[in-house]
Amino acid sequence: MNFLAYPLEHMPFVIVTMLAAFTIHEFAHAWTAWKFGDTTAYEQGRVTLNPAAHIDWIGVIFLLLAGFGWAKPVPVRRSRFRQPRLMSVLVTAAGPVSNLLLAFLGLVVIYALVSMGALTNPSDAVRENVSIFMAYWIHINVILFLFNLIPLPPLDGYRIVEEFASVKLRVRMAQNEQWGIFIFILLCFIPPLRDVTIDPLFSLALPIVEGMHELVGSIFGHHADHSIIPSLYGWRY
Repeated sequence: MNFLAYPLEHMPFVIVTMLAAFTIHEFAHAWTAWKFGDTTAYEQGRVTLNPAAHIDWIGVIFLLLAGFGWAKPVPVRRSRFRQPRLMSVLVTAAGPVSNLLLAFLGLVVIYALVSMGALTNPSDAVRENVSIFMAYWIHINVILFLFNLIPLPPLDGYRIVEEFASVKLRVRMAQNEQWGIFIFILLCFIPPLRDVTIDPLFSLALPIVEGMHELVGSIFGHHADHSIIPSLYGWRY
């Protein structure tokens, strides 16, 4: 019996995608904060594309078991920003947006390969492996984009909500942050709760991908053969 969120034979594609997605996500936070004047992440070696600086193994286990996960949070000192609220929101949003951009770039790669004829006469094995890898690349990055919008600590959605809360409410939120992970686990692993919370959010993945598909198709002037990326059509998000 397979307890993993993805087929065992697809794990190489999942792991490569996961390492890239998590690394770029956390790098985007760290780099943006650094450019806005907070050197905390830079001083701790987080402005790097080395996955070892960003990977949280508990988050990796969650990704393999539940289909989504997280990396090490980037330390940010908002007091170092000229405009703390605005720049904090931009730094926080940089991570999820980077995953959305990675998914978009994945579709661009597919269309570019099709336009160059690189996938016109490959072997069935090559075509299938390209299809599987790019499907996971797009799927995982879109899921991470949506997942990080959940307003529970330590996710990015929570930090954005926190920035717009009153000082009094921020204090109360900070006092109860330790319960966030427990609430999150309940939402993930109790099906009735997941059915009305996380699953409806993740169901937005398919229309997002389809919207990007239409946009990239209009840029290239044609639509990629669906057989190149079959997993995007009928995938259960």
